[in-house]
Amino acid sequence: MTGTAKGPSPADSAAKFVTVDVQSGGIAVVTMAKEPVNSMDLAMWSRLDQVLMDLEADASVHAVVFASGLKRDVFSAGNDLLELFAPKTTKERYATFWVAQNAFLARLHRSRLVTVAAIRGACPAGGCAISLCSDFRIITPEGSMGLNEVQLGIPVPKFWGLLMGRVIGPKVAEDILLSGRMLQAEEAKRLGLVDAVVPAEKLMESAVAIARRACKQPQAARAASKLLLREDFIKAWEAFYPTEAEYGWGFLSSASTIAVLGAAMQRLSSKGPAKQQQQQAQSPVSKL
Repeated sequence: MTGTAKGPSPADSAAKFVTVDVQSGGIAVVTMAKEPVNSMDLAMWSRLDQVLMDLEADASVHAVVFASGLKRDVFSAGNDLLELFAPKTTKERYATFWVAQNAFLARLHRSRLVTVAAIRGACPAGGCAISLCSDFRIITPEGSMGLNEVQLGIPVPKFWGLLMGRVIGPKVAEDILLSGRMLQAEEAKRLGLVDAVVPAEKLMESAVAIARRACKQPQAARAASKLLLREDFIKAWEAFYPTEAEYGWGFLSSASTIAVLGAAMQRLSSKGPAKQQQQQAQSPVSKL
């Protein structure tokens, strides 16, 4: 036999952090459990994309619920800062990372499946993007949600921001996005960013119930209608995001952004585990 054996793919290296449980009625629960805060690197985005493709290819699966399996109340802290901090990565790596995350998000937004985000705790940046791309979003009372990239000197990804505008209205979304503000659970519900605020002990039960109710609709008609309503937006997104990495790298490689991200990384690394856990529990990763 000739040829060179292929090494593990990025998706394979994150397999241990993402589990899938298909329940009765074709409801799949995808649990992310990459301690301490479900930071999203290339491997995690690639794994989620592979999992979603596999679920979509299974005719017995009709819905998917995304949830956190972390010890603390965090859905996902968003992108791993090491993927964004220019001195620790490369322009080429960042472009690969950027395409991987947006490929998953666009796939999620157009998925034939009923999609639900069960948000326990903090849900900034990339975590918020996963939730926005889902059909339904429910959050726990102590939770928070938002696209807070501006706080780190990074522009809000164009179609992430536009999607928030489609959900809660352009003017309201713009005011929130330009400040990088995180919304607490009740305000998120009032603005329509989430569909319900649910106690933590009822979160998964409620998320699965929402999925089951939606699955009672004629599934082919529901999926076709969903795609018709979203396809122009998704096509524009898919045409744009491969070009966005060049623009984003210009900001990430600037001295000002490097300084802001470097300071954020230093703050996190300088804290002992106990103190860091306490800070994240009180104000979970709201600066990430």
